[in-house]
Amino acid sequence: MFIRVFAVALLALVPVVSGPAAAQVFNPTTHTLGNGLQVVVVENHRAPIVSHMVWYRVGAADEPPGKSGIAHLLEHLMFKGTPEVPPGAFSKIVARNGGRDNAFTSSDYTAYFQNIAADRLELVMKMEADRMRNLTLDEANVVTERDVVLEERRSRTDNSPSALLSERVEAALYLNHPYRRPVIGWASEVAALNREDALDYYRRWYAPNNAILVVAGDVRPEEVKALAEKYYGPLKPETVPPRLRAAEPPQVAARRVVLEDARVQQPSWNRTYIAPSYTSPDKAQAYALQVLAEIMGGGATSRLYKALVVEQGIAAGASAWYDPSALDMASFGIGATPRPGVPMDRLEAAVLKELARATGAGISAAEVERAKTRLKANVVYARDSLHTAARVLGEALTTGQSVADVEAWPQRIAQVTPEAVNAAARAVLDERASVTGVLLPKPIATAAAPVEN
Repeated sequence: MFIRVFAVALLALVPVVSGPAAAQVFNPTTHTLGNGLQVVVVENHRAPIVSHMVWYRVGAADEPPGKSGIAHLLEHLMFKGTPEVPPGAFSKIVARNGGRDNAFTSSDYTAYFQNIAADRLELVMKMEADRMRNLTLDEANVVTERDVVLEERRSRTDNSPSALLSERVEAALYLNHPYRRPVIGWASEVAALNREDALDYYRRWYAPNNAILVVAGDVRPEEVKALAEKYYGPLKPETVPPRLRAAEPPQVAARRVVLEDARVQQPSWNRTYIAPSYTSPDKAQAYALQVLAEIMGGGATSRLYKALVVEQGIAAGASAWYDPSALDMASFGIGATPRPGVPMDRLEAAVLKELARATGAGISAAEVERAKTRLKANVVYARDSLHTAARVLGEALTTGQSVADVEAWPQRIAQVTPEAVNAAARAVLDERASVTGVLLPKPIATAAAPVEN
């Protein structure tokens, strides 16, 4: 029930428009209640269903020191009931009415959603508004759910060498910023969390003036506004503290993390760089970096795939990724997996050669245009998904963007030039601001032969 970040493809699902006068696919309406709750509505009448989401501007990066995992633990505990809805009943009520619900936590936000028939919107809105301010917890529930989270960590992270490597790379990438903490938390700190920790965090952050309601589907804006006023409107706002984040010092030394594990079946190599986000001072680079990621590792026609997999035949796969949706800085990554029998140092040398080619000779105008065309092609079916609109808008608004920023994505991608892509590549692909992660199988030790006298 937790995530670190959404993939950049999520925000790539915003609509393509041909000019200022063209119709927007999401075309949301917005309204702010008297208590500060922002309400966003996206009409989509293709089917009589609705996606109801509440996003809180708080995540793992806002946790107190020594309390890693409390954001994710509270996400679990939000299903433990209120005076109106008994523990465990929330999801059962949604299911009995033909819907499904869940929640997720990232470093920057926590969100709760229900997908349900449009005529059940009032039901889920009433329940979600209720638990925004009326959560009840007892120590037994907290202990039980804490054990669930610890087991989740064991199964998803501790039992997965690739997840362990990813966690350690992230911890090494950020020297001081809280993005270095895993969203699920360090096991030793999660084990010490208690009821008061959860209630303190809940009372501090879970308030209407720190939340965004996004409703997408077979609804009318005036209908949603009336229901929001009825159920969320009476909730009292709180004095929400500022989101204080430790500053990241200049990156001046490359780091390398090597994990050897006997469970590894497929070795891998990756490198992750600190990069600007949509909300960074140099945010214009974010759009150029999206194009660069597509060129370097966006599928079978990308530079890395063609060079390493097709031409040289030394890799089983190669990719690049970049997620600019972050309240603070973001990261840009590349990775490859060797074919059986290929030494890791040979694979690494080949990847670094391609990176040097990108930052040296540069990216051509033709490559940039093809990448922009492929990115735009990803948005063709954006209108068909109710949940996509709600997730794109919720994530954007909780990480410092605006509705206008989301709607302007196609135009901003269209404006990216080869010069901008090359400048972004040279600025970001700096080894001193990177962590290299290497995953290797650990040889099984054999017993030494006895020595004869």
